[in-house]
Amino acid sequence: MAFEPFMQILRGLQGKRTNVGISDVQNAQQMAFLRNLQKEITQDVLNIPLENLNVVVFDIETTGFFPEKGDCIISIGAIKMTGEKLIEEEFFYSLVHVKREIPDEIVQLTGITNEQLRDALSLEEVFIKFLQFKQNSTLVAHHATHERNFMEHTSSTLFRTPFKHRIVDTSFLLKVIEPNLNIIALEDLCDYNNIPVIGRHHALGDAKMTAKLWSIYVNKAKEVGCETLNDVYHRFARI
Repeated sequence: MAFEPFMQILRGLQGKRTNVGISDVQNAQQMAFLRNLQKEITQDVLNIPLENLNVVVFDIETTGFFPEKGDCIISIGAIKMTGEKLIEEEFFYSLVHVKREIPDEIVQLTGITNEQLRDALSLEEVFIKFLQFKQNSTLVAHHATHERNFMEHTSSTLFRTPFKHRIVDTSFLLKVIEPNLNIIALEDLCDYNNIPVIGRHHALGDAKMTAKLWSIYVNKAKEVGCETLNDVYHRFARI
């Protein structure tokens, strides 16, 4: 089923932003389309040379840390890379419509306002568009537990299908290269690596900074003999 016709159907189901869930997309052809987007890539990414590995580095902004307690994704940003190279023209960014007011502290932190989100795309639409953008690339995120929790919750609650896509955590590379480095925050790691901190707490800005970190540490990983993700994981297991 083609992507745009499917999105037209989904928009029609949504109407005036009523709650759209699995009951609204029971059509077998539509569900087959969604699950096709969720398939894990068939190639063995663990053994692809890091210099040839296609990744999508992404970040999300949310209203909190606990999707199971009602916290929501409010934006997703991502950029493509091959090996150490950022593909600046290949980026993704979208705000996400939410049905309730977002907390003032989140507005102040992210600069995203309730007014901006009122006319944004639904999470269903943004989630599918993001997977379309990803295609067969491997996902990368900085300390990825947050992103993984929200991706898994979204896939499970909206589409009743598991989130099967691999998300590589930058912390694996950081621990392999600098096991004694006790820096966690993205902005602090950027300062440490002389990366300008631009657009902090903006999903696309954070994704771009994470991509630059990934570029630096992929190069360092190769210098210490890690040619693939498999090498990285094996070395990480010995730390």
